[in-house]
Amino acid sequence: MTEIKIKTEVAGRICSIPTAIGASVNNGDDILLVEAMKMEIPVTATASGKLKSVLVKIDDMVAEEQVVAVIEA
Repeated sequence: MTEIKIKTEVAGRICSIPTAIGASVNNGDDILLVEAMKMEIPVTATASGKLKSVLVKIDDMVAEEQVVAVIEA
């Protein structure tokens, strides 16, 4: 199986992780939300598969282009 690394588009604080590890995800599904500039910006799946791991937790600060999750496609 191929591992797809999911990256943030913006720097900010992780405010929600609505998808559980092991869940099936489709391309475009929200994996987590980053709060930046008083907005919640979704980090979405870039491929369909199974969410293998989430590398952050709520309230963690993340940098732009940081890997935050891994999907098995």
